[in-house]
Order: sequence, then C-alpha cells, then structure tokens
Amino acid sequence: MQHDISSIKAAVVQAAPVLFDKARTTEKACGLIREAGSNGAEVVLLPEAFIPAYPRGLSFGMVVGSRSGEGRSLWKRYWDNAVEAPGPEVEALGKAAREAGVYLGIGVIERDGEYSRGTLYCTLLYFDRKGRLMGKHRKLKPTGAERLIWGEGDGSTMPVFSTDAGKIGGLICWENYMPLARMAMYGKGVEIYMAPTADHRKTWQSTMQHIACEGRCFVLGCNQFVTKDMYPADLETLEELENQPDIMCRGGSVIVSPFGEVLAGPLYDQEGILYADLDFSEIAKGKLDFDVVGHYARPDVFRLSVNSERLPPVTYEDNRNV
Repeated sequence: MQHDISSIKAAVVQAAPVLFDKARTTEKACGLIREAGSNGAEVVLLPEAFIPAYPRGLSFGMVVGSRSGEGRSLWKRYWDNAVEAPGPEVEALGKAAREAGVYLGIGVIERDGEYSRGTLYCTLLYFDRKGRLMGKHRKLKPTGAERLIWGEGDGSTMPVFSTDAGKIGGLICWENYMPLARMAMYGKGVEIYMAPTADHRKTWQSTMQHIACEGRCFVLGCNQFVTKDMYPADLETLEELENQPDIMCRGGSVIVSPFGEVLAGPLYDQEGILYADLDFSEIAKGKLDFDVVGHYARPDVFRLSVNSERLPPVTYEDNRNV
C-alpha cells in the first residue's frame, strides 16, 4: 500500500452508448475519457457493455426449444458491433487514455478473436496511462437471460494491476454477489475496485457500500443512463420493448470510500461524470479493525482455491493433426 502520491482523483462516467453502433460509441467514449482527464481524473471507469450496448429488454428471438430468424438477425447486428481485443476500437480507446493521462476501465462486448470468433463475452478492459491494454476480465457468470447471448469467462482473466494510482481490479455487475469472486479480488490487494453494472435498483447502492466496507477499498460503481427512444428504429425485434418504461436504465453510478461512505452520487436519470478524491490513508485506517484477507481471514478454518489457468476449448498434445 505504498504510493508516490497520497491521493488521486477518480471519475465514473454515466452515459449511454450509441446503441448497437460500435464506431459511434467508441467515438463518444473517447470524448468522455478526454473530458474526465481534462478535469483532473487519473482513474476513469465507463459502464458495463458500453460498447456497443447492454441489450436490455430484448430476447434475441429465443425461447426454450426454438429461435427466430429475426432474432438471429439481431444477434448478427450485435456480433458485428462487438469489439475484438486487440482491434481498432481498442487502439482508439488506448489513444484516448494516453491523451487524457488516465488509467481506464471500460465495459465492452468482446468477440472471441482466437478460436471460432462466434462467442461474445461481457468484458472489462483495462488501459494504463500510456494507452496500453493492461489486460481484461471476462464476466464469469452472466445473469439470467444474459446467458443466452454471452459466454462465460474463466479464472485466467481476474487481474488486479499494481499501478502508481493504486491496485486496480474489479468484477462486473452481479458477479459482485459472488462472495468467493470478491475474496479473490481482496486476496490480490485491490484498492480501487471497479464495479461496472446494469443494475439501477436502489438495493445496488447497498452492495457498493458493503463491498467497500468488506474489502476496505474504494469502490467505483458505474452504470448507463438509457431511454427507450435511444434504440435504433430499425432494430430487429424492437416490438419487444413496447411494454418497457421510457427510462430503461436510471443509472445510479456512485463512488464509495473504504468505510462505506458515499463520496459522489448516486446519480440518477441523467448522463454525467462523478468525481471524487481518493485518500489512500483511508485504506490503512480501515484495516485497524477489519482486514478480510489479514487478521480476519482465519485460514485455519476457511480456505479459497482459485483456478487461474487459461482453459482453451481444444488442447493438442502434439501438432500431427494441426
């Protein structure tokens, strides 16, 4: 917990993508990153699935036992607008992070570029101040109907990065309700815990405060603000949204201290950027009476084993059949 500086300024960006349009959404994201950097932020977080969209309210034409042609067309649109890492969108985001001089976390829908190129993942990308892609986290367990459209990550993409702005890591949306996943982050000493989400309920605020107290870390909770009229008029299966409210996602982005105190937000019903100064001395002060992976850990009673191996779909014992 040694830093060259005692505090940093963090920014949480609550905004909507240009839904299902990765080029225009990437451009918007880069502008927001530069804006946050120009206002003194050193760490910036954008929401879950920001590029190209969190497809709230859509079923992709799937019910148990059948799929529709229109749903497959919607899937193709979503697939076309997903991000590959590395790729041109990643380069653009890295350039924006470098120009802004910030550490960046941003949620994207990532298209597998290594194997079949058919599977999509809900992914959190991390960039350093020089615009380099430090790494990524793929969501371990999509929630509910998300499982119809996103694959599952493995334990090889659960990083915490040691930087001159603190140890940065995090989990996506309802992964934050997985106690063992949180413990894996705490075990790596996370200090700036990024929690991009699609949950806009008030109960999510309790989760953010709980994690901050539990991990004795700063928590950056980040969500989108999205209205129904933002969806493309020609979107396949758009009729599924007829009974949805006009405000599809209220937001609720927030920044919380290691004592569970709200430093900024929560922000509802509008786009905006939240800023807060993170005083790292608060982390040490908080561990006087609670350290979840220190004097509160009780490894003689409880033990967590994390499989951090990369799990490829096919392993070739030799190259005779390649």
